[in-house]
Amino acid sequence: MKKNGWILLLFVFLGMLAGALVADWLKRVPGLDFLTRTVKARWSPSADLIVLTYDINIAINVSLLSLAGIALAIWIYRKL
Repeated sequence: MKKNGWILLLFVFLGMLAGALVADWLKRVPGLDFLTRTVKARWSPSADLIVLTYDINIAINVSLLSLAGIALAIWIYRKL
């Protein structure tokens, strides 16, 4: 398999998604709060340029399990 940046980006996205899913499933377990606690990062660029107006909202919820998923995805990518 040929390695490139897009495949790495796909792996990172899937790893973060898998970690977020596991964090959501384990949210109800009382002893694992530190793994499932999320930090929200938001970015909202907007502009009104008379001809063009845009407003973009991007929010990312990051937990320790999603970071672990990203690390695992990068490790798998490097092993390919």
